[in-house]
This record gives sequence, C-alpha cells and structure tokens, in this order.
Amino acid sequence: MKTAVIGSGIGGLATAIRLATRGHEVTVFEKNSRPGGKLSEIYADGFRFDTGPSLFTLPTLVEELFSICGEEMKDEVSAERLDINCRYFFPDGLVFDFHHDKEKLEEEVVQKTKEKPEALFKRLSKSKEVYEISAPVFVFTAFHKLSNFNTPPYKEMAFRLHKLNFFRTMHGANNGDFKDKRLVQLFDRYATYNGSNPYRAPATLNMIAHLENNIGAYFPRKGMYAIINSLYKLAVKQGVLFHFNTRVHKLLSEGKTVKGIRTLDSKHYFDLLVSAIDVKQITRNLLAGHPHRKRLEKAEPSSSALIFYWGINKTFPQLQLHNILFSARYKDEFRKLFRERTIIDDPTVYIFISSKIVKEDAPKGKENWFVMVNAPSDSGQDWEALVAETRRHIISKINRTLGIDIEKHIVTERIGSPVTIERDTGSVNGALYGTSSNSMFSAFLRHPNFLNKYKNLYFVGGSAHPGGGIPLCLASAKIVDEEIRIRYE
Repeated sequence: MKTAVIGSGIGGLATAIRLATRGHEVTVFEKNSRPGGKLSEIYADGFRFDTGPSLFTLPTLVEELFSICGEEMKDEVSAERLDINCRYFFPDGLVFDFHHDKEKLEEEVVQKTKEKPEALFKRLSKSKEVYEISAPVFVFTAFHKLSNFNTPPYKEMAFRLHKLNFFRTMHGANNGDFKDKRLVQLFDRYATYNGSNPYRAPATLNMIAHLENNIGAYFPRKGMYAIINSLYKLAVKQGVLFHFNTRVHKLLSEGKTVKGIRTLDSKHYFDLLVSAIDVKQITRNLLAGHPHRKRLEKAEPSSSALIFYWGINKTFPQLQLHNILFSARYKDEFRKLFRERTIIDDPTVYIFISSKIVKEDAPKGKENWFVMVNAPSDSGQDWEALVAETRRHIISKINRTLGIDIEKHIVTERIGSPVTIERDTGSVNGALYGTSSNSMFSAFLRHPNFLNKYKNLYFVGGSAHPGGGIPLCLASAKIVDEEIRIRYE
C-alpha cells in the first residue's frame, strides 16, 4: 500500500523499515534537514554531542530491524555493554558505582551502604518480574485494542495484578524495600526516564530498572546518533523515500479515512498514514475533530530538560560515561518541577560524556560534557533568567561535588531548553514524553496507536503508546506494523 510516515525520529524510521520489508511503498516527510527527531547531534569547535537519549537499552530491538531486512547490525551501531551503568554522587559524599557484574555490585553495596546486598538483588528480581508480566501487555501490544484482552498475556497478567503494584507509588515501594535512603533515591530516579515524578508515579514503573541493571546498559561504539544514521541507510536500502525540509501542514480526511497530507505547496495522497510526531501537533494543528484533543489538553505534560553542551579542555578520570549528582532535596525537586513549574536551586545533575568511549567526540586531552537537569515543560516561564540562574547552580554543585572549578575549563557552550526542544523536535511545550505517568491510570490514558474514527491512521513515537525512550518508541513501531499486517494483509 502507498504509505506516508510523518516524522523521522527512531519510531518513524523503524516503522518505515518494517512496512517497507512487507512490500509497502513508504514515503517519509520530515520537517528538519536530517533524520533523528530528539535523537540528534551537534558539532561545535571540534566537539560532537549527542543531543537526545544517551542510554541504549534493549539493543536487540534495533538488531531486529536489520534482521528482518536480511542484514546484520552494522559495526557502527554495534554496542558494548557497560561495566559501570552509572556513577552516583550523593550529597553526603558517597560515590556509588552501579556495576553490571553482580559480584562487584555486591561488594559495592557492602563497602559503601548500610544496606544488605540481598535487598538490592531482591529489588532487581522484582523489577524483572514486573517487566516480564507487564511488557507483553503494556509494551509490545496495542493496549487499547479490546480484543487483546482475551489473549494469553492479558489473562496471565489478570491473575498476577497484585505483583504490579498499581496502587503504590514508586517512592513508596522503594522506601519499603530499602533501609538506606540513598538507594531509595537511586531507584526513584527511574521515574525521570519517562518524565514523571516518583512520588506520584505508580510502582509498576520500577520495571524500568530491569532494562538497565539486569539486561544491561549499552553504548554504540560510534555514539548514539550512529543508530539513526544506520537505520536511515537501512530504510533507503529498503526503498523508503525521504522528503527532508518538508513540514506537513494538514491531514486530508474524508469520513473515516485520512486520504493524504498537505505540505506547504502541494498535496500528497496515500492509502495509509503513520504519525511519528507529537500527538498534540496532530490534535492542535493537523487534524480537526481529533477525538482525544480535549483529554490530551487536560493531561499533565511530562517534564522537559535544560541541557548544557560543554566542550571541556581537560579530562576527568573521576567521571564515567554516565554520572548523576543527586539533589539533597529530591522530593522538593519534583514539587518544584510539577507544581511550581520551575527548577530547584539544588537540582539533580546528569553528566554524560560520550568521549569516554568515542574518542573522536572530543579533541585529544578534552571531553564533551552533556550536562542536564530536569525542567518543567514550557508554560511561559522567563527561560533566559531561569537558564542563567540554573547554570550558576549547576556549576556550584559540580564544583562542590568534584572539588574542581569547572567554569574555567569550559571552552565552548551550546544550550538546549524546553523552548529549543519544541522548536527543533516539535514536542509541544518541550514536554519530552508527551504526557506524564503520574497516576495509576497513565497507561490507559496515553494516546493509542490507532483510532476507531480513522481506519487508516496510526501513531508511533514517544507521545503515543507505550511511551518515550528508545525501546518504547521501537516497540510502538512493532505494534503498528503488526496492526497494519492484521488489518490489511
């Protein structure tokens, strides 16, 4: 069938590849000059920065895209599993390495915390169990399709609902599992992986820890954007046609059918359409009468991010690829984010340094620092003032934690904010994951992968089911591919 994909983020690319291998004639429309969406890159003064997702989990989902095309995953995408998933710096001075190796992790727990290793491994086992129960339902199938509720995974989950902890918050469950409050904070952090608040999000989301800490955290040998480059080349090889610098202005509908799209200067007609852009862009601007518009407008947006891309003229061996400098007022940090719509003066700081692995990402003897704090989505804040103020707080925290004067080592700087995220990626108000998951009903309220009102329109990407992040975007592509196969083949 003649098929259009709107947006070339990783969800759009994966969908295009899957449909092309089934013989569909696929055309991708992208408003930017290159593919990637949130997963992009920038160059500045000899430094390269990945601008979006920096953690690679479930690489088998990318490998599967090459496999269905009869190819092996390219060397540049080939990823190594990290020995240390993340290095954590706590306010009391503790530096904790979360090792993938269980013996090393046990030793770290014994030597540095007040917790018994058995408690941590029990938590990881619980996370695995919740994932294995819920993933076939919440991640890899069209959850909003009523007929799926009569399938084995749904029936099995119905008998094990008590294991999923719907009625507890992530923090409540973690606080019950650990005596050492630092480990509580460490596991609470996983709520931010989909832009949510651990003090409100359901404990079911603790399954996120399984992907990183049981299966493993990976990193591509050529950096995160290499994933996009390779998938783009794979799509082209499958016959997918790309139109870059081409913004879609309208979906052309007639009754229960979306007939095509209108760009700036022309109309294009298709049998199938797949939206891989923020669903609010569709409901607000592209499709009049969308049945979910009012609900989406009322839904709480996910968090966003404030990012500083710093070229650093020195190397810091005390830092890993992924590093977290925790706030001493974690609950207050989330209250500020979601209630007051601002950033605390002691934010949790994430430092990602891809040049630790990809040496070409920084000149010799230097490092490329991706420095991020959680930020509220844009609701009219004075971002110029908030960026300047938060930058001071970040520098103060880094200096205090690492015992350095980082500002004198910054030789180049680029800044990303909710405003630039919306401009560059189309995420409304810069909300990285569309809506938050700050209630037990979040999975039910996330935008479905298809609409009954429009029989040939589908949705993938971070704002649709099952959610944001590389694995979930790839899962949404897999769901839509299967639904199209069932309906049309």
